[in-house]
Amino acid sequence: MIEKTWSWRQKRWFFAFFAGLTIAGCLDRRSEEGANNSPSVGGIAVSATEDDWFLVEERIKAAYDQELDKLSMGNLVAKMGTTFLGTPYVPQTLDPAGEERLVVELQGLDCVTFVETVLALAGTVQALDVENYRRMSKEEVRKAYSEKLVSIRYRSGHMEGYASRLHYFSEWIWDNSELGLVDKLFDGPPAIAETEQINFMTTHSAAYWQLRDNPALIAEIQKTEVDLSAKSRFYVREQDIDDIEPDLLDGDLVAATSSVEGLDVAHTGIAIWKEGRVHLLHAPLVGGVVQLSELPLAERILEIKGQDGVMIARPLAR
Repeated sequence: MIEKTWSWRQKRWFFAFFAGLTIAGCLDRRSEEGANNSPSVGGIAVSATEDDWFLVEERIKAAYDQELDKLSMGNLVAKMGTTFLGTPYVPQTLDPAGEERLVVELQGLDCVTFVETVLALAGTVQALDVENYRRMSKEEVRKAYSEKLVSIRYRSGHMEGYASRLHYFSEWIWDNSELGLVDKLFDGPPAIAETEQINFMTTHSAAYWQLRDNPALIAEIQKTEVDLSAKSRFYVREQDIDDIEPDLLDGDLVAATSSVEGLDVAHTGIAIWKEGRVHLLHAPLVGGVVQLSELPLAERILEIKGQDGVMIARPLAR
């Protein structure tokens, strides 16, 4: 419970810190429900409901009906993203009890699963081609979407247990750029190199049920952290975001960098131009649903104490 005597800026810092815990999977929210386990899809172990699969199929069909597949990848991502406006914010949907499975969840999203879901839908629409899509069975469409989501969410596009998931979003950007799914922007001025060591998960290992249940995973996560810390990671400082705004496009992926020790990214979303300024389409903890930020991106980052800059990735057709 936040005391009412806290200032609004203090509350914003608290929510930013809480969101940072969420984005790194720190909240212990293991679900014991087994009803969401679907049969494997194309050999991929999946956790989903029929309602979620209906939403996947509905959005893909609507995209073809509206000829959104003819748009650039960025504009397609932006259009797909707006279809989620009003969707409830739900943290930690990726951590049901049991072995690692591909979670397909569209009825409730956090900031990362929002970005991943939109990118997977857009990537599936562009990859299938409308004529092929019309000949495909429901099972084949589900397989195509599942494979796209795996390629986005897991290291090198292979789901091989909990440690293979891209828990840190700067690694998410790096890995997806290596696969040709996104283009890392601003790897030089005005961006600066981030030198802080990444170690949030292993220094908070007790907060992850997977690491508590299987301590051997800690060494695997630590190796990921060491490797990520050694990579070149660039970010644009909050005071310089105005300078890069003219270079941003609708659909660019925005990662707000974190000032929390050992954590790379605190929040994610999608860039949308509105009335001559770039705003953030995102699933925020504060506000509770997917929404377009009232403040432009540059002003929004300056308002939040726990966020100190941005990394930008541009989605690519592949």
